[in-house]
Amino acid sequence: MLENQFGGTSLPTVGVELELQLVDASTLALRQGVDAIFAELPAELSRSVRREFHTCCVEVATDVCASVDDIRRDLKAKLRWVAGAAAHRGLLLAWGGSHPFSHWKDQEVTSDPRYRALADTFQETLRRQLTFGLHVHVGVKSGDAAIRTCDRMREHLPVLLALSANSPFWCGRATGLQSHRIEVMGSLPIGGIPPCFGDWDSFRKLVDELTACELIESPKDLWWDVRPSPPHGTVEVRICDMPLGLEAVLGLTALIECLVHFLSREEDHEIDSDVSPDITGADPARLLILQQNRWLAARYGLDAMLIDRFTRRKVPARVLARELTDRLIPVGRELGCAEYLQDLRARTHRSNDAVTQVATYARTNNLEDVARLMTRADSSGHRQPSLSPLLNQKSLVGLLEASS
Repeated sequence: MLENQFGGTSLPTVGVELELQLVDASTLALRQGVDAIFAELPAELSRSVRREFHTCCVEVATDVCASVDDIRRDLKAKLRWVAGAAAHRGLLLAWGGSHPFSHWKDQEVTSDPRYRALADTFQETLRRQLTFGLHVHVGVKSGDAAIRTCDRMREHLPVLLALSANSPFWCGRATGLQSHRIEVMGSLPIGGIPPCFGDWDSFRKLVDELTACELIESPKDLWWDVRPSPPHGTVEVRICDMPLGLEAVLGLTALIECLVHFLSREEDHEIDSDVSPDITGADPARLLILQQNRWLAARYGLDAMLIDRFTRRKVPARVLARELTDRLIPVGRELGCAEYLQDLRARTHRSNDAVTQVATYARTNNLEDVARLMTRADSSGHRQPSLSPLLNQKSLVGLLEASS
């Protein structure tokens, strides 16, 4: 049974998980390599560098951080080590929500017992989930605050997806979607937009019921776009594709951190004044509009015409993104991340990463060039060099000092 306690905090905390692709430095195809990286993993990184479902993926997680500036320093140090260890094995890190031409049928499942058990249960439904996302954790003070935030966050998920969409290619073909990752993940049995709960007790009862029915083992098996994470005391936003590089990660992290802090407050605000739990399902149109907005964001990205939740009129996603960012600038100043919000706002005047991928292919007619684009960003945002294998002999302490 899910415990009543929620490990909340009154202090601003934020954390990030990056799901990065491991590609062959010569062919740029996905290659299993996470076990080789783990073979030389130093103890100080054992909780931060992790296996994911496929052996061609490595997850890099931050410590619990107090600010987006801390996220930057944390990730720079860890990414330098991971990129160095990968280069030593003839691998590069690639940033994107999907690989442009490697096929999911050719990928191996990691040896982790949990993932092996999931593969045995879900078979191809899970094996074809060759997708890579950005997950952002933001600390909140209580379980009720977490549920309140998740309920209110649902309305903003399509905008977050439009900003981060970065998976237009799948198994060697153009999909016509800017986020095909969301389409692939739609086959999971408990995923997508979560229901409204209203309070922590309602969520706890659902988890207990699903666990008793053996539909899930823990809340980790709820693959929703946003969910509470009881052990961490956080709201975890999971809808974002992995963007092209660290700067985009930091901008999205700042937006999500500010949005969680704003929505978790008990008092009503203009930004969510019409967002109230619809536990009885009395407003089916509202859920259908939300689901359609999510699909439109996956299809068109920032050029999507989304239904505004206040006026019920169509508004460009990039306009909604700018309005949302503008409303959160005061929160950003409070949390020390306003500069990152401004950088993200500037991106709404340009194309998102999916459009950049498609434009690269239109120019060269070669998906290898798209994959090469995805390997350009190292931990500092520059073209990824052939990092020295000596990096993996340095201690994490040295790397932290070098990146600060």
